[in-house]
Amino acid sequence: MKKIISLFLLLFIYNLSFSQELLATVQINSQQLGGSNQQAYKSLEKSLRDFINNTSWTGKKLQNFEKIKCNFAVVIAERDGNRFKGSIVIQAVRPVFNTSYESPLINLQDQRFAFEYVENENLVFNERQFSGKNLIDVISFYVYVILGYDADSFQSMGGTQWFSKAQQIAQNSQNRNYEGWNVINEPRSRTILINEIINPNWSQLRSTMYTYHRAGLDNLFNQDQTAAKKVIFDALMQLKTYENSFQQSFYFNLFLDNKSDEIFNVFNSGNNGGLVMNDLKQLMMTLSPKNSENKWNKWK
Repeated sequence: MKKIISLFLLLFIYNLSFSQELLATVQINSQQLGGSNQQAYKSLEKSLRDFINNTSWTGKKLQNFEKIKCNFAVVIAERDGNRFKGSIVIQAVRPVFNTSYESPLINLQDQRFAFEYVENENLVFNERQFSGKNLIDVISFYVYVILGYDADSFQSMGGTQWFSKAQQIAQNSQNRNYEGWNVINEPRSRTILINEIINPNWSQLRSTMYTYHRAGLDNLFNQDQTAAKKVIFDALMQLKTYENSFQQSFYFNLFLDNKSDEIFNVFNSGNNGGLVMNDLKQLMMTLSPKNSENKWNKWK
């Protein structure tokens, strides 16, 4: 009997240490509504945290240090019974090899987040159909976007299968009377984002994502940074192919918004191994002009 109990405990511990793929935090902010009854929001926060962290999104079992660190921050601006409306910020980071540094993968604010939720409701994901309430659909969509971004950073085009699942969720959510999914009259919608990521026209950016992270950042903290900086420099210069088409791209501009601080810091040391920094400077001023004064013009 003791052996059976011991075996059960070992299996239980194993399942705890090898749980699912994400290590997510969730915050629900309802300050705009006022009132003292916060139980529904606490319930929603716990339900979402459990849903994200305990759902098997890819079928893989990972240890904690292998999981993707991410954050979902929801601001509730309106409530009518079980109907909620507000915004959500999605953030995810990627560890850099041999360091404690975490590189930002995505930091996105979605202003069109409306959904229905009943306190203590059991959230279950079904990739084949729209949930009817939009909560599971939006969260699952961004989970797969995060998984895709992360996979693209470790393997060239490695996120395709997860981006495809996000695209399927977007297709299931069309014409369901919820904002944020339309491709017409909704700039920076979820569907526009995922369609651009999947579109072969933007495959060079996805290739850059891989080279930048895996061959560049993951080697940047070697004693000699010259080779890693050259890899990052060359990867970014490949984006020149988009200099006449980037303005209207949600995916491309999101990349630059997320990475501008990091890109600036990589080359701000002044020790750039003979790289022609003026070429990269001119390109970044074209692709991200809003950062010209506070970043690119400061490069030596």
